[in-house]
Amino acid sequence: MNHQMRRAWLAIPFFIMSLLSLSAHAVMTIEISEYTASARPIAVVPFAWSQPDKPPQDIAWIVAGDLTRSGLFKPLSDADLVSRPTESAQINFRDWRLLGVENIVIGKLMPDGPGKYIVQFQLFDVFSGEQLLGYSFPAQTADLRGVAHHISDLVFEKLTGLRGAFNTRIAYITSGKGKGADHSLVVADADGYNPKVVLQSDQPLMSPSWSPDGNSLAYVSFEGRKPSVWIQDVVTGKRRKVAGHKGINGAPSWSPDGSRLALTLSKDGDPEIYVLDVNSGRLTRLTNNAGIDTEAVWAPDGQSLVFTSDRSGRPQLYRVAVTGGTAKRITFDGEYNAGASYSPDGKRLAMVNGDDGKYRIAVLDLENDLMRVLTEGSLDESPSFAPNGAMIIYASKYGRRDVLAAVSVDGAVRQRLVLQEGDVREPAWSPLGK
Repeated sequence: MNHQMRRAWLAIPFFIMSLLSLSAHAVMTIEISEYTASARPIAVVPFAWSQPDKPPQDIAWIVAGDLTRSGLFKPLSDADLVSRPTESAQINFRDWRLLGVENIVIGKLMPDGPGKYIVQFQLFDVFSGEQLLGYSFPAQTADLRGVAHHISDLVFEKLTGLRGAFNTRIAYITSGKGKGADHSLVVADADGYNPKVVLQSDQPLMSPSWSPDGNSLAYVSFEGRKPSVWIQDVVTGKRRKVAGHKGINGAPSWSPDGSRLALTLSKDGDPEIYVLDVNSGRLTRLTNNAGIDTEAVWAPDGQSLVFTSDRSGRPQLYRVAVTGGTAKRITFDGEYNAGASYSPDGKRLAMVNGDDGKYRIAVLDLENDLMRVLTEGSLDESPSFAPNGAMIIYASKYGRRDVLAAVSVDGAVRQRLVLQEGDVREPAWSPLGK
């Protein structure tokens, strides 16, 4: 691979899609294209509401939607609900057993002053009649969707043993054509609602990366027509440039403790992996190779990084200790493996696997070195693990549109996240609890 070809390959993760204009406030529609046949039947009954007007949020609808998108649950439709209990004494468990429902969620939304509410919910095992969960939460109007997602998390964890990731956020990039501020960094709830523009620019934005506390995003901006790396507080909007060297400044990735960023810099020649101390600004160079080294991600224990390099002739993944030293190649299946994302437990790596001109999302089990291709698209990229390790979000093509998609780690659950208007790319899933 010659020098120009290597430079072109480095640009692939950044410019592989051509994007149309977008209303940054458009909500995503999540379409489930496939989910596991063993999904558990569950009833999420509309929450009681005593006022004559409509409730400010349909809590039960949000919870049912979250559980449906997990692929592990199949909530009954409103038409199939045999009754609508809002108190435990109103539940006829025999009726629900006849429908094959395993669990039922009931609740109430009650006013508690101007703009304030109390949200109560209970989760029951239909076959034993036992209450499994019961909580009451105070909330203001703006908090109600978050409370609903929190309820989903509690139900999901109780019934699966795995932490829920419904009350989290995703960051992504939207872009348009023409003059003006047509590039946006957007943050939305994990279900696509409440999109907020973090930054707009008339130059490209790319590679968003969440800080471990979920308060900041690192990203690449081409403002001034030169790539630079910035850190921005997602609430206050305060931002600062942390890398603006000559040449390439790209692919930021936060360390697990939030004190450092892994970067790709070409200030000394070829693109190499560096580690930046965020507070002091001190740089440490980790790689030194004639090939292109880029897209480094941290292992959850903070002791090593995995990065993409073409040093073997084609892009593959390598691991290097955070203290430096010789990098070890870890991918061998397929002619192209790039853009890694670690699972939270450090046992798996998601990546873009390329073969025969098709680029799909694959997962490498690091304990047995087995690779599994999870998606069926021809141009899938930018995988990002959910913070509970159950799903992977990525960028894909759907017809002529650029969309986000998600797949479970076993490939059984698949869904598309389509904006009502325009296209979207480069997703990054926030940490848990943010």
